[in-house]
Amino acid sequence: MTASGHTRVDGRAADDGDTGARDRAGDPSGGARAPVLYVIACGSPLARRVGRLVELAQADGWDVCVIVTPDGSKFVDVAELQRQTGHPVRSRYKNPGEPDVLPAPDAMIVAPATVNTINKWAAGIADTLALGLLVEAIGKGLPLVAMPFTNVAMADHPAFRENLDRLRHWGITVLFGEDVMPLHPPGTGEQLVDSFPWHLGIEALRAAVARRTR
Repeated sequence: MTASGHTRVDGRAADDGDTGARDRAGDPSGGARAPVLYVIACGSPLARRVGRLVELAQADGWDVCVIVTPDGSKFVDVAELQRQTGHPVRSRYKNPGEPDVLPAPDAMIVAPATVNTINKWAAGIADTLALGLLVEAIGKGLPLVAMPFTNVAMADHPAFRENLDRLRHWGITVLFGEDVMPLHPPGTGEQLVDSFPWHLGIEALRAAVARRTR
């Protein structure tokens, strides 16, 4: 149990063959450290407000690191997120010989999750750092929450719906539907960036962690 009241879900150090987004350095004082949450943001206007999710997670006792997809990097304020979290914002696999700079994750939230990321994740594709971490996290049994954000036309693609079901079947909490946020017409996502229910992701994360640590 950590000082924040959370139980660490996976305290194992990452090995050198991992995706490279982890720093094995612990608390130099020898005390318990806060559990680590990876917030993964995809290429959507909603990513501009991902700092709100970071703020909520920190208030809940998490040490938060932000990873963005290549398209997600177009929307976020990297300098501000690094100031807010105290960690580098990662968007690519590290090169051979580069040090790991982030602590190992205990859980992950992918929000906003695009149709592209959901479909690739369900297919096991790991062609970006964000996807590599998510694919690996399923195998490691980490608590995972996904909050897709897309328009009604893209949401109606049968592959997307099938892949949401697949992720749920694998134990991932997927928050999507009219009870989370009504779908919007194409081209109107910018109008919703200030009304997204980030707090639902934190509530779902608490439940996911509780299930893993019973």
